[in-house]
This record gives sequence, structure tokens and C-alpha cells, in this order.
Amino acid sequence: MSPRAPLPPPPPPAEIQSWPDREARLADRARAMAELTRRLIGGARLTVFLVWLATLQLGWGICGSGLIMLEESIDPISGLFAAFFVALGLGAVVPAVYFLGRGVREDRLARERLLLWAVLDADRTADARLREPVLSVVWLLLSLLLCAVGLWVSLAAPAEGVGPGRGYGTVAYLMGMGLGLWIGGLIGTTKAIGHYRLAVRLVA
Repeated sequence: MSPRAPLPPPPPPAEIQSWPDREARLADRARAMAELTRRLIGGARLTVFLVWLATLQLGWGICGSGLIMLEESIDPISGLFAAFFVALGLGAVVPAVYFLGRGVREDRLARERLLLWAVLDADRTADARLREPVLSVVWLLLSLLLCAVGLWVSLAAPAEGVGPGRGYGTVAYLMGMGLGLWIGGLIGTTKAIGHYRLAVRLVA
């Protein structure tokens, strides 16, 4: 996989800005803002987000299997298999958490640069194209669904408690799964609402 291209830089400071005319400045502004918007809520960004969220859930599922096996193990061999599954799951959980966190940091940086380009000038025609209503709605609806499912699982797992065929490992697995979904949904919801508010402000 090739290294990811860097974000468009912020506009130069006022004392060294050297556009030949306003049209050139608006053209650079439109290109930078379009790329930053794509990096924030574009289809590729959504795909990467979902892939890492799915990787997180897959890894935690493997960890959960190990936790359940560890709880039910009756001999050292079973315990070793359980520990192996936990370690295998963490091998997916750790990079997924890292890349999801890096995505949040990159989103924050992209939004900061988008705001800097936005205050540089005003171009209602170009700015109207940055709303991306379809992608914004997809981000919002998908994220709200993740939040709802994650919150329900997180609350239902400890509420039902431990019982026959449902040990502490199962409860821990369900709570972790719900928490991962809820946090992922919260990230997406914040992104969608933040972009909508910015887009509305640009064309107001």
C-alpha cells in the first residue's frame, strides 16, 4: 500500500500571500477546500473508517472467544489455547485502535485547515458544492445506528448479568463490543454534524 498523501497545507500567512489576483486565490481556495472535504467525509474515508471499525470488532471477537475459553478451561492446555486467542485478537485490536485514533487526529487537523481556507475569502458558488448532502446523511445515519446498537449492547450485557451459559467472559466480550460500536458511532456522528454546520455557515 502506498503512503497516504499529505493533507493540503493551510493558506500562507497574510504577509507572504502572493496571488496575482482574487480569481487565483479563489481557485486555490476551492481546490484546497474540496480536497479537505473529501478527506473528511469522502467515500474513501468512510470505507477506511468502516474497515478499521470492523477490524476492531473482529479482533475483540477473537479476544472474547479467548476470554470465554479461559473462563471455562479445566487444564493448562485449554488455558494456553485461550491465551493464544486473546493474543491473536489483540493483534487486530491494537492496530485498529491506533488507526482509528490517528484518523480522529487527521480529521481534526483537516477541519482546522478547512476553517483557515474558509476565512481566507468567500465564494458561495464553490462553497455550496462542499455540502456533500448524500455523504453527510450516510455518515450520520450509519453513525447513529452504530451508537444505538453499541449503547444497547453495552447496557443490556451487564443488566442481564451472569447466569447459566453466560459467564463473566461473555459479559466482558459484549460490553467491549458495544463500547467499540458506540465510540465509532460517536466519532462518525460528530464528524457529520460538524461538517453540516460548517457547510451551512459558509453559504449563509
